[in-house]
Amino acid sequence: MKNRCFWVSNDPLYIEYHDNEWGVPVYDDEKLFEFLILETFQAGLSWITVLKKRENFRIAFDNFDYKKIAHYSENKYEELLQNAGIIRNKLKIKATISNAKSFMKVQEEFGTFSKYIWGFTNGVPIKNVLNKREDVPATTDLSDKISKDLKKRGFKFVGSTVIYAHMQATGMVNDHTTDCFRYHEV
Repeated sequence: MKNRCFWVSNDPLYIEYHDNEWGVPVYDDEKLFEFLILETFQAGLSWITVLKKRENFRIAFDNFDYKKIAHYSENKYEELLQNAGIIRNKLKIKATISNAKSFMKVQEEFGTFSKYIWGFTNGVPIKNVLNKREDVPATTDLSDKISKDLKKRGFKFVGSTVIYAHMQATGMVNDHTTDCFRYHEV
């Protein structure tokens, strides 16, 4: 049996996510935006709730296509509010639409969102040495800095905790605990 990070339950969805996605560096703008949406909706909820609805989110939000999402109409917004397959939070849905617009503005300025976000780590993942649950931070000075910069650029629901979770999910930081088999693989 493989040793995994403390937060991984026996749920096959969690195991699959942990073993194959979490902490793996992501440089693709489309995937970075997907995780930004998912982290936004996760705020205040458990990650497994979001994972279980991920495919519903994919369908509801046009395969996480930020170019389409940026142009969602009021009718599409209302449709999303009625979609029981996703987390129906008015502010988070509005933030997703607004964030798609801000995401494209960042792309215009930096060429890609990836260049922008990875610029905070000079394009290299930060490998933390975390031995136990208590060692894993919810925020860092860097997530504070990125959060402030994103907010300045018009992004919503991008507090430091959400951004740190995004950094973990997209491999900007490797927060696999040292006893986890993925710690040395990522």
